[in-house]
Amino acid sequence: MIILLYATSTIALGWYFGRKQETTKEYFVGSGNMNWFLIGVSLFATLLSTISYLSMPGEVIGKGPVAMVRILALPITFLVVGYFLVPVYMRQRVTSAYQLLEERLDLSVRLLGVAMFLCLRLVWMSLLVYLASKALIVMMGVDETYIPWIVLATGLVSVIYTSLGGLRAVVVTDLIQTILLFGGALLVLGVVTWAFGCFGWFPTEWQANWDPQPVFSFDPKVRVTAFGTVLGVVCWYVSTAGGDQVSIQRFMATRDADAARRAYATQMAVSAVVVVVLFLVGLALLGYFRAHPEWLPEGTNLRKDADDLFPLFISYHLPPGISGLVVAAMFAAAMSSIDSGVNSITAVVMTDLLERFGQRPRTEKAYVLAARLLAFGIGATIVVGSMFVKNIPGNFMAVTEKAVNLLVTPIFSLFFFALFVPFARPLGVWAGWFCGTTTAILIAFSGPIFGYNPVTGYDPVSFQWIAPSALTVNITVGLIVSRILSKKS
Repeated sequence: MIILLYATSTIALGWYFGRKQETTKEYFVGSGNMNWFLIGVSLFATLLSTISYLSMPGEVIGKGPVAMVRILALPITFLVVGYFLVPVYMRQRVTSAYQLLEERLDLSVRLLGVAMFLCLRLVWMSLLVYLASKALIVMMGVDETYIPWIVLATGLVSVIYTSLGGLRAVVVTDLIQTILLFGGALLVLGVVTWAFGCFGWFPTEWQANWDPQPVFSFDPKVRVTAFGTVLGVVCWYVSTAGGDQVSIQRFMATRDADAARRAYATQMAVSAVVVVVLFLVGLALLGYFRAHPEWLPEGTNLRKDADDLFPLFISYHLPPGISGLVVAAMFAAAMSSIDSGVNSITAVVMTDLLERFGQRPRTEKAYVLAARLLAFGIGATIVVGSMFVKNIPGNFMAVTEKAVNLLVTPIFSLFFFALFVPFARPLGVWAGWFCGTTTAILIAFSGPIFGYNPVTGYDPVSFQWIAPSALTVNITVGLIVSRILSKKS
């Protein structure tokens, strides 16, 4: 009932904001004068998603607490993005970020950026609706045959209010979704603490089911280190802010560089708070099920099945009203990423493909209508794509890293060359992209390609090195080839 009420409310919001939308600038960037705080929260909600909401507690329960050090990456990220990237982007008031690639390099690089962005966001959204649906069936107590129906419902509601209301509807619903998911995590934390009578769930020693998680290691097989986590998070956030239409579109929705910087600071602050809360939720659930192993389903393993414990607790150990709110939070987290992705993909397809090649609708009204119809087509693609991502091996966090970091840093590298390397040449950019993407693929799928570690079952190269390694190779090769070509010319 709570989920139905929430879904209906978001569609109503989409209709409300869509009533007077007649220009593409209003539809895609909210006329460029939206509130920086709302934009910052929207950036956070978009990049969190159900995957992060579930993977952080699951990672802490099953593997260990080192993922918590990711908050150390946030101040570094803010300095790089807020003072180096944002001022450059805000001087270019564009609907699609990929327009800049053609202006500085050539059409082929622009189309490469567009193709990678479309692949990235379609895979990302397909992945998150599948994993969200997988968690929801546990909480709802139904079997896996219901996954396609949950995927369809989540995608349909998100696409309806996004296509109707444009970016304004997306941003406002993102605020509501953030409140829901944060409140849901706090409720879980409160219920466990109440059950213990205090904070007795907080561990005082390293748990038997946790991996060794050193601060630093030269061994690439070590799944997670503190240094690798911080480095990977910095690379991911910077690459997302500097190369992903989802982020750049939100910067363009603010008034100026100062407002965009404040929006990004808001995103970092909210991210830090939520990461800490989800980390504590993981520790609380670990303590709860260690104290009450009889409440675990038969055959459940704290290490192997860690991703299932958060939804399991919500389903069977929360009071009915509270569990409904937390399930709604899961639903909201999924929709917050889908709505942003659909809106951004629509902007890119309309601007970089249709408009660029002379297929722009004749009137603004027809343009907005075409964008809304396109949004429904994108939604259908996501639903179909979600049926294929289940073949990617690993827990929620590893699957996310493997699917997403393949393209995040290669996309950013295009903008790095276009905006910050005066001697960049298209051929050099292509060479860097090819080598960087190949590196990302070899690391992400090093297990199937080179064989898994016979002792741990992990990949021979940890997923946390995907983004840093791919970015380093990409930029190094691109700089060398571009320098050689610039000297020849």
